[in-house]
Amino acid sequence: MGPTPSRSRTDAHTLHTLGSDFTVFLFNRATVHHVTALPWDFALATSSFCPQVLGVIRWPPHFSYQKMELRKDPITRSWVVVGHPEREKPRPDPCPLCSENHLETKVLLDLPPQGPWQVRTYPHFRPLYHIEGDTSRTAEGIYDRMDATGAHEIIVETPDHARFLAQMPDEQIERVLEAYALRIADLKRDARFKYVAVFKNQGPQSGEEWSHSHSQVTATTFVPRRILYELRAAREWFRDRERCVFCDILRQEVRQKKRIVDTIGDYFAFCPYASRVPYEIWLMPRTHNHQFESLSPGENRRHLASLLGRTLRRLLKISENYHLVVHTAPNTLQTKGELSDYWRTIAGDYHWHIEILPIVEVRSKSYSIKEVYFNGLLPEEAAERLRELDPAK
Repeated sequence: MGPTPSRSRTDAHTLHTLGSDFTVFLFNRATVHHVTALPWDFALATSSFCPQVLGVIRWPPHFSYQKMELRKDPITRSWVVVGHPEREKPRPDPCPLCSENHLETKVLLDLPPQGPWQVRTYPHFRPLYHIEGDTSRTAEGIYDRMDATGAHEIIVETPDHARFLAQMPDEQIERVLEAYALRIADLKRDARFKYVAVFKNQGPQSGEEWSHSHSQVTATTFVPRRILYELRAAREWFRDRERCVFCDILRQEVRQKKRIVDTIGDYFAFCPYASRVPYEIWLMPRTHNHQFESLSPGENRRHLASLLGRTLRRLLKISENYHLVVHTAPNTLQTKGELSDYWRTIAGDYHWHIEILPIVEVRSKSYSIKEVYFNGLLPEEAAERLRELDPAK
């Protein structure tokens, strides 16, 4: 039988690596082994291409969700998904992402559009959010809650079960990035959704759902707190200086060089000055652009794919476990409420980037020091070590 999905690691390191907000829940409890709770019906078979047990996997019509909803913490202003159950024991089911298993569900995107698919997008099998309905936001005394309306998708990065993203050629990584962009752009056409997130959990300690290489996309009716922090800081910086804070950061990193890990074309990989975890890396274009899904005239996605592949190959020599998150601008179709104030300058003050957070420590002091990040490795030392690693292997 195929490998069982790994359990999430809900220790202090993972909780505080991702920003101590809704995203924490999204990357750990909410994105772990959903598939194991499905009472699938499948017919066994074998294949020389995929080592997994094969089958025709059908969504059972009798399966139903218990009530899920979003609840807002009035102090931190974070939204939390409640009522999404987890299965206690992993099931030895066949890999649902392998094409030989003939998953019977809607295909949202195939790349390339013609011929055998190399990247494919499905709706999530046990989604956090459901596309139907509205937010139905209501009050319960002083508290706010709303229905878990949104979207939750899976991007299968390759038909090959045994190949990781870091092992793929630049052309294939570019297809994965194109899928990211296309799904973000498509979901932003729905005015209900305020933010579209793309993330990837790699390795058994990251909370990955399946070992088959994949990423996930969520569209939410709120903006995660970590993104709100970035939006506010970027807007204030722009208001005081009429410059993008991310552009200023990158200019200083390029000038000082000591935290730069690699560069290809217009893109740079560097360890942030205040890295939250050892070997944290950001990928960012020099050309200003607030939307990942829309290439600016100075951008070349193949260069980004090449830099991402080189960066991941370096990191895999440090740890096989990491979180990858694409940070892009929220949906500007939202013209009412608090977010409307951001749209006046967001094209000039925000800057998309990719954050990669490796998991290299079994324990972390972050939680014990009252949610202050503790990183035992200077970013300058991390960058130097990463530069010394061969990204070609």
